[in-house]
Amino acid sequence: STLRRGDDDPTRLLTNLATAHTVGLPVDLTRVLPETDIVDLPSYAFDHQRFWLDGSGGPEPAALPSDQTAGPDDSGFWAAVERDDLPALAEVVAGEDTPAGTALDALAPALPLLHRWRRQRRRQSDIDSWRYQDTWKPLTGITNRGMAGTWLVVLPTGDIVEPWQDASVEAITAAGATVVPVPVSTTDADRDLLAKLLREAIATGADDTPAEVAGVVSLLAFDELVHPMHPSVPGGFAATVALVQALGDIGLAAPMWAVTSGAVSVGRADLLRSPGQAMVWGFGRVAALEHPQRWGGLVDLPEAIDERSAGLLVAALTAAGEEDQIAVRPAGLLGRRLTRVPLGDSRPAHPWQPSGTALVTGGTGALGGHAARWLARSGVENIVVASRRGPAAPGAAQLVEELTALGATASVVACDAADRDALAALIDDIPADRPLRVVVHASAVLDDALINDLRVDQIERVLAAKVDVAYHLHELTLDLDLAAFVMFSSFAGSVGSSGVGNYAPSNAFLDALAQHRRGLGLPGTSIAWGAWAGGGMAEGPFGELLHRHGVPEMPPEAAIAALHQAVDHGEAFLTVADIAWERFSVAFTATRPGPLINDLPDVRRLRAAEHVTGAEAPDGPESLHDRLAGLPAADRMAVLLALVRAQVAAVLNYPSAESVDEHRAFRELGFDSVTAVELRNRLGLATGVALPVTLVFDYPTPTTLAEYLYAEVAQDDVTTPTALLDDLDRIADGLDVVARDEAARVRATVRLQAMLSRLGQGGGGDLGRHLGDATDDELFAMVDRDLGLS
Repeated sequence: STLRRGDDDPTRLLTNLATAHTVGLPVDLTRVLPETDIVDLPSYAFDHQRFWLDGSGGPEPAALPSDQTAGPDDSGFWAAVERDDLPALAEVVAGEDTPAGTALDALAPALPLLHRWRRQRRRQSDIDSWRYQDTWKPLTGITNRGMAGTWLVVLPTGDIVEPWQDASVEAITAAGATVVPVPVSTTDADRDLLAKLLREAIATGADDTPAEVAGVVSLLAFDELVHPMHPSVPGGFAATVALVQALGDIGLAAPMWAVTSGAVSVGRADLLRSPGQAMVWGFGRVAALEHPQRWGGLVDLPEAIDERSAGLLVAALTAAGEEDQIAVRPAGLLGRRLTRVPLGDSRPAHPWQPSGTALVTGGTGALGGHAARWLARSGVENIVVASRRGPAAPGAAQLVEELTALGATASVVACDAADRDALAALIDDIPADRPLRVVVHASAVLDDALINDLRVDQIERVLAAKVDVAYHLHELTLDLDLAAFVMFSSFAGSVGSSGVGNYAPSNAFLDALAQHRRGLGLPGTSIAWGAWAGGGMAEGPFGELLHRHGVPEMPPEAAIAALHQAVDHGEAFLTVADIAWERFSVAFTATRPGPLINDLPDVRRLRAAEHVTGAEAPDGPESLHDRLAGLPAADRMAVLLALVRAQVAAVLNYPSAESVDEHRAFRELGFDSVTAVELRNRLGLATGVALPVTLVFDYPTPTTLAEYLYAEVAQDDVTTPTALLDDLDRIADGLDVVARDEAARVRATVRLQAMLSRLGQGGGGDLGRHLGDATDDELFAMVDRDLGLS
């Protein structure tokens, strides 16, 4: 039977039929439901709000926005051109001197050309709006004013010592800080060992009371030697990840700064020397979003050590304000900025000339397939697609047929490109009459987790597919005359996102390698892609997160056009992403400032509009406490529930706080581990409370979460229902102990009766207050009287 006692029978029957359908059983709902219209769901049904029919309807067609790019006088003309609608176009052009029939005849031969031109202009406008580049803004007025307090400096041990290692310690000491060095062997460092070392470092006095720590400086990135057990992972990078985890494990909230040298380039004359250290920059962008309260930032040092640069390091650590991605250079401090770089009508000075053979790694994947087809259409004669499974990979045979139809000779070969010898053999087999001229690296692996849960073996899997392959291709082609060296990177590495703590570093390495190659006079182009439609690494949870935060999918044809233009113009590194700034800027700056995007015109306009309309920033701890002060318990609870619902709506992009069902489980509302961290961070910022990572799992609905926050920030000798029930559970567990003592049992019975009376009738308070003074004989008399035994 499908029915249960107490359930509404029709509802239960339909629920069970729907459950059977979700597990694959054949269910014909037309047999049990009345005939009605079929309603199509959107392509992504749970993006902003629930789409199940509720009678609310949608916007009237007249309320929808019209073409905003065309001018007011010619919008009808261009709308007809875009629709390829000749009669409508003729009606627009027709006038007193030009009858519609005459206009029709005159426009007929021109419309196809106009239609193509308009589509090209539209596409180029879209592409230009997607193109972003790193720039470095001079940070003026920031000087070394000295340092105070205790600073932990975590430094790698080993035979190879980066010169800046000792110089950094000396600079921080000279600035007045109490420096506590924490030497770490990166070859065997893990979070447990680092936690032990950190506890020992900050222990003071006989009782090991931890010292107050002003900040943590990590120099671990200087160690680029590979981990002995995980050869794809630099030891310093693995230790940096473990350090962030260990700081959380011991509850040390002081901001951590990661220092590198040569991991970024601030201009063409500034050689990016250490692509390997750039992985720490990719990791740091994720740490800033996952652990905003205890992440300080990233500082990159120049090659040469001098007194001025050492002083600027101190200034960056202590006086740079909101800046968290800083380069120290002899001329001063510079802050990283994302800058839009449209091409417009500019033409490349030395356009790419396709020829010879192209090697595509990861070519049987969605993005690799697009790249291979682009190469064939561009005129590359021979295309070698490398993948681990070779011809056995899904779609491999069809891809070869498509490339052949486009005029190229094509083959799919089995090769693990992370195996340097296997890749070298593949390159050596390329025929001399069609030499290797183009490399496209599109292979990738996702094996992500929140930083707190990352393991070194996960990091290795991702780095092997991205970093090892890229570096092997770089080394094995140094003596070849390449025309293009293209790498598919990710928005995760250049801008950052929660939950991609090892995918972001691998992509940051690709971006750095392209700049490193350009500095050596070699071709190199890395594109940090946003989401592509039709497959790729942005499918699944990461893609859903991007979409929710305002990074929708780009049509593959337009993305490929952006790639071709970047190669044509000889660009080393671009971020190419369709970003809805009105959504993304809110998510990106929800828990900490985002100077990276501050100078974008879109963001400035949004902030100016917020200022004009009087939009308020989210409550901080002080304003929240002011609002709660003096309110009755019920009103305080309502304020906190409203706060939770508002932050849930912001994280999941619901239209309003009222759209959030206060009793619906967070999982049903659409939360995953990444969005759970974002909600935790937002609420932590608003309340000033260090909230657990498992917040939405421990308190699984908005109501229970609000009750928890009440106990943390608003309780004034008032107990929440959840806390009361927890206390009752603990009492129930201890009743066996009381039952063995007759006097204690009677005393407990009377107290419980008094509480039941108070709960049921609103009274009994006086009895409860006087029970503590009653003698055993008086208690026995009460029990006998109340139970009717006397």
